[in-house]
Amino acid sequence: MLKNLDIAAIRKDYTLKEFDESHVNPNPFAQFNVWFNEALDAAVNEPNAMTLATARLDGKPSARIVLLKGIEEDGFIFYTNYLSNKGKQIALNPHAALVFFWPELQRQVRIEGTIEKTAAHTADEYFASRPLESQIGAHASAQSAVLGSRKELEEEFERLKKLFTQEPILRPENWGGFKLVPEKMEFWQGRASRLHDRFEFTKTKAGWQFVRLSP
Repeated sequence: MLKNLDIAAIRKDYTLKEFDESHVNPNPFAQFNVWFNEALDAAVNEPNAMTLATARLDGKPSARIVLLKGIEEDGFIFYTNYLSNKGKQIALNPHAALVFFWPELQRQVRIEGTIEKTAAHTADEYFASRPLESQIGAHASAQSAVLGSRKELEEEFERLKKLFTQEPILRPENWGGFKLVPEKMEFWQGRASRLHDRFEFTKTKAGWQFVRLSP
């Protein structure tokens, strides 16, 4: 039980910016790029951090923070171990969602769609660009598997570190990229008195259409 803290009384009024129809780019990817660049300019802490929500076949959801590592004209790319909990869930149920929250700008972006694997050569190129320790870590960690102790993980890391002074480090077969291809995207700008600006994009056969949503 939390003491000396009235959680219900925690609140913040949003007054930094507004977001109306004249500001909306009809292409949600272009709109995302505008907001992402503004997050970079505002020195937002880890602007590429995003919540990834997946679900099992029985409908039970799970969520975690992952890092956006690329944007293509049709989707958002991140990398992980395919045998991790999220990798297994995606393999069984490719429907997923992303959420970006940039509190310094009082903004949120919600994205819903389906996930597919990236091309192997794309994953190879990204893996090769990672720091050496991160490459070794991808080999050392059986992500989401039960681990006996921290020492066990560190010993495996050191073993592989010595091995890879003699062998080139190739991308593990069970590690690679995923791309979420959006069907819906929502841009949320916090406003005063909880009268927030929300615009939802939906992909149709005719292209992207957007509407304003009530806050």
